[in-house]
Amino acid sequence: MPGIRSVISTLTSDGQEVMGPHVLLYRYPENSITNGSLLTVESNHFCVLKSRGAILNVYETGQFTVQTPDHPLIGTIVQAFYGGQSPWQYEAIYINRSKLVVKTQGIALSREMAEMCYDVDYYIHVNESKNAIALVQHMPISGHIITTKEVDNYAGPVVEQAINQIVQVTPLESVNERIHDITKVVGDHLQLFLTGYGITLDTVKVLVRPSDDRMKSLIALKAFGLSELDAVRYYTAMMMAERGVVSAPNMAIGAPFNIGGLTSIAGLDINAGGVSPAIGTRKA
Repeated sequence: MPGIRSVISTLTSDGQEVMGPHVLLYRYPENSITNGSLLTVESNHFCVLKSRGAILNVYETGQFTVQTPDHPLIGTIVQAFYGGQSPWQYEAIYINRSKLVVKTQGIALSREMAEMCYDVDYYIHVNESKNAIALVQHMPISGHIITTKEVDNYAGPVVEQAINQIVQVTPLESVNERIHDITKVVGDHLQLFLTGYGITLDTVKVLVRPSDDRMKSLIALKAFGLSELDAVRYYTAMMMAERGVVSAPNMAIGAPFNIGGLTSIAGLDINAGGVSPAIGTRKA
């Protein structure tokens, strides 16, 4: 309708905010931005206005009237040469300035080539208008949004390389003793990588653990001061106890199991036809 200016914002028609906690970038999907449109930018957003690939302006908090190069074409020239349609195409790209959390997971190998699972949470934000421009220029937009998951698709291999740099030369049971070193290396590598996209890294949290549950249990038992042999024996005893095996306590202390005063023994029964194992009993 003539005389009504379109309002460009990150709100949907029913008032829902598009820029949620997992959305880093949102490109306004409608092709209705013209000269005089009202561009609304929330306090936690930047908005980059583009025309045919060129960045025209970066807006911060407020509401702005879009002044675009198609103004001289309004009127008879547009009507004559473009059938009343502006030849310019505009994009409004919103960037989330809030602190967002990115999660990544993966597998690293210890010095013994044992598998270690890692979980990394790192917090990012875009803090200046020039960084918003760098993000728009360097991170491809597929569709209308870039989520934290897509950021992880870029940064995940960097995290994996940084963690393996330390874990691969560290004994399995000593990995967590170096968690501070691992966190620092991951943070340094991530910040260097993300800077190219205009993204600032705030905090990194790293958790590394054995991927095998049995290995986690054995390491936990060793932490109580048990030797490797005792840790294996106690772990076996716990497994036996879970299955209701009555000899579990004997396994834990390394003692033989007696039934009715008799001790199980193993021997050999030598026959004319060969040698076969035989099980017998003797008095305890």
